[in-house]
Amino acid sequence: MKAHVTIDRDVAIGDTHERLFGAFVEHLGRCVYGGIFEPGHPEANEKGFRRDVLALVKELAPTIMRYPGGNFVSGYNWEDGVGPVEQRPRRLDLAWMSTEPNTFGTNEFIDWCREAQIEPMLAVNLGTRGPDAARNLVEYCNHPGGTAWSDLRRAHGWEKPHDIRFWCLGNEVDGPWQMEHKTAWEYGRVATESAKMMKWIDPRLELAACGSSARNMPTFGVWEREVLEHTFDHVEFISLHTYLNNYADDMPSFLASADLMDSFIDEIVAIADAVAAERRSDRRLMLSFDEWNVWYRTRGKREGRTVPGWPVAPRILEEVYTMGDALAFGGACISLLNHADRVKAACLAQLVNAIAPIMTETGGPAWRQTIFHPFAQMSNLGRGRVLKSRVESETYATNYYDPRGTQEHRFAMPTVPYLKSAAVHDRDGGFVTLFLLNRHLQESLDLEVELRGLQATEVALARQLRHDDLSAVNTKDAPDTVSPAALEGVRIAQGRLTATLPAASWNVVRLRLA
Repeated sequence: MKAHVTIDRDVAIGDTHERLFGAFVEHLGRCVYGGIFEPGHPEANEKGFRRDVLALVKELAPTIMRYPGGNFVSGYNWEDGVGPVEQRPRRLDLAWMSTEPNTFGTNEFIDWCREAQIEPMLAVNLGTRGPDAARNLVEYCNHPGGTAWSDLRRAHGWEKPHDIRFWCLGNEVDGPWQMEHKTAWEYGRVATESAKMMKWIDPRLELAACGSSARNMPTFGVWEREVLEHTFDHVEFISLHTYLNNYADDMPSFLASADLMDSFIDEIVAIADAVAAERRSDRRLMLSFDEWNVWYRTRGKREGRTVPGWPVAPRILEEVYTMGDALAFGGACISLLNHADRVKAACLAQLVNAIAPIMTETGGPAWRQTIFHPFAQMSNLGRGRVLKSRVESETYATNYYDPRGTQEHRFAMPTVPYLKSAAVHDRDGGFVTLFLLNRHLQESLDLEVELRGLQATEVALARQLRHDDLSAVNTKDAPDTVSPAALEGVRIAQGRLTATLPAASWNVVRLRLA
C-alpha cells in the first residue's frame, strides 16, 4: 500500500500555542492522593509531591494544567482547601461518591505547578456556587494584598499573588450528571456575570465558557449558540470535550474515531463565527479542548465507576491502555495539531492514575502507560508552525458507534484515509517534524513525502510505536512492553522523503533543514 503527502513551507494551518499541550488534575480517584501527592512515599519531597511522578511529568512536558475538575468542581468550596491543613473540613464529594479530605488544595496545586514548571488553569464552581465565590477566588489568588481575601492568602503563607491567567467558567454544565446542571440560558447568565466580576478584579484573565460535553449531547449546537449569545463579549474561549472509545470492539473504526474530533472542532468554530457574524464582529473566539483522551473500559453507569462507603482516593477509572489505544490516541494528537489555528488550549484528561498516561502504585513505583509516548512526542516535538498536509492514501469505510444510548450515539463517517498525518515546522526554522499514523491493521505503508520550500539535509530522528499484539500493555513489572523504537529505512533525496510505516503504527520523523 502506498501514500503520498505534500507539505509546503508557505502553506500553513497556524501556529501552535503553548497551551495546546496541557493536561488535567482532578480530585478523582488516585489522581491527586497517591498520584501527584503522597506524603510519606519514599520519593516524596518536603511538600509531599512525588518526585518520581514529577520526573515523568517533565518528560511528558505538559504546558498547562487544569484543576480541580472536572465534575468535582461543581460541588467544590474552594475555601475548604486553603489554610492550616489540620483545620480543613472533610466533605462528601457527590461527583465521584468519595470523601474529600482537602489536604491538597489551591495553594498546594500552585506550588506543584511551579515545581513542575507548568502554567496553572483553574476552574470555578458554577454548579452549587456562582459569581460571588468565583470573584473571591480570583481576589484570593491574584490580588497583591490589602484586602480580606488577598491578605488571607498571605496569612496562609503565600505572600506573592499566584497570577493565574486562564480560568474555566464551570464544567460540563450541559450534562444532567453535573451537580446543579443548568439550561443554556441559566448557564449563559451565570457565566456572563461571573466573567464580568472576575475581570473587574483582574482584567488580564482569559476565560473559557462551557461548550458541549460531547458531540452526541442532544443539546449540541443549540447549547453553544445560546451560551455564546450571552458570553461572547466576556470570554476568549469556548470549551469542548471528547473521549474516544472502542465499545463495539471494532479496531478499524476505533482508529478512525479521531476524525470525529476534526468534525467536532470545525462545527464549534462555525457556530462561534456565526455568533460573531450576527454581531458584525471581527472578534474570533478560540477553542479550549480541555478534556480529551481514550476512555471506555472504566466508563459507564455511576455504580460501575464508584466504590461504596465514601472512601478517600478510591481506585476508580484506572484505565489500562493498550497498544491499540495508543494508536487511536495518536490520531487525536494529530487532530489537535491540524487545528492549531483555532484550538489554542487543550488538556489531556487526566494526568495520573485516573484515565491517565502515568500510573503509580501507592507506596511503590510509577510508570508510563502506552499513551504516554505519543503525547510526549507531540509536546516535545510538535511546537511551531503547523503546515497543511495534502494526503493521498487509500481509504476505508467505517462506523463509529457508542452503545450507551440511542441512535443519537451512532456516527456514520465517510471513508477515511489509512494515513493520518501532521507536519510541524519548528519556531527556529531548523526542523520539520512529521507525525504519521498508519491505520491499516495488516499492511505496511510505503510513504513518499514531497517537501516544497523545505531543504531537508538529514533525518534527525525516526521513531515508531508498535507491537504485534494490539492488546499489549505496560505494567509495573513490565513498564516498557510498548515503547518507541527506531524506525529504520527513512531516506531523503531530491526534496522527497521515503519511508515504510509498519502496519498499525504511530511514527515520528524529524528532519533537519538547511
